[in-house]
Amino acid sequence: MYEAYYRLSAKPFQLTPDPRFFYSSSGHRKALAYLVYGASQREGFIVITGEVGAGKTMLARMLALKLEQQNLVLAQIVSTQLGADDMLRMVGSAFGLPEEKSKAGLLRDLERLLIAMHQQGRRALLLVDEAQNLPIGAIEELRMLSNLQHGEKSLLQTFLLGQPEFRRTLQSPGMEQLRQRVVASCHLGPIDCAETEAYIVHRLHIAGWNGDPVFSDQVFPTIHRHTGGVPRKINLLCDRLLLLGRLDDKHRIEADDVAEVLEDLGHEYAPLTVHSGGR
Repeated sequence: MYEAYYRLSAKPFQLTPDPRFFYSSSGHRKALAYLVYGASQREGFIVITGEVGAGKTMLARMLALKLEQQNLVLAQIVSTQLGADDMLRMVGSAFGLPEEKSKAGLLRDLERLLIAMHQQGRRALLLVDEAQNLPIGAIEELRMLSNLQHGEKSLLQTFLLGQPEFRRTLQSPGMEQLRQRVVASCHLGPIDCAETEAYIVHRLHIAGWNGDPVFSDQVFPTIHRHTGGVPRKINLLCDRLLLLGRLDDKHRIEADDVAEVLEDLGHEYAPLTVHSGGR
């Protein structure tokens, strides 16, 4: 709605992760470099944790882009409360196998498929999102799949993306064998105030922003204060802010406008105290 009004070529603050808009904050840059190294090991588990909306899925997609020249076959699961057998069926389905088979038959077919991929020079990578929802039995099933080998080569590498509580799960006594297979791990924290401004401006420029609307000095610190530097919250707030600008025919956004949007969003953000400022 506001894209045409501000002459933008795309929606800059969509909630769906889009690698075109990836902003390389200091934390994301270090995490990505570490994960690329871990992926180069071609075995075991890579663990990415972070608060809701911190950018875990975006980071995984950027990693997949970096690996796409390596004949990568990427299968993805968004987990729920899966049991051990259900996890195996979900993995098989993610790689294109039918779900009707018995566990033994599915495991046999999955191994054959992974061996065929390996012989063709293709690499299998499994991405499990929302891993904090996995019961111990499902995690153990993933660990058992990591044992699949052809010769001395591992047939499957797994990425586990989850909220911070997933780290507590990994530290439980029964997870020792899996912990020994983690080749890389990182935690995504929030971005700071300066990076919040740079993040917003970066996304606007990718969407074709040419300075309309103008943002006053206090807008960016106010956004950071009430989003905690969490990218998804920043996107939600900025999207609503530009919508407000369009509805009120604004070409300059002030901190008071942020206050109005925050009031509309209600309980999702902390109470606001704003001292307006301009430039």
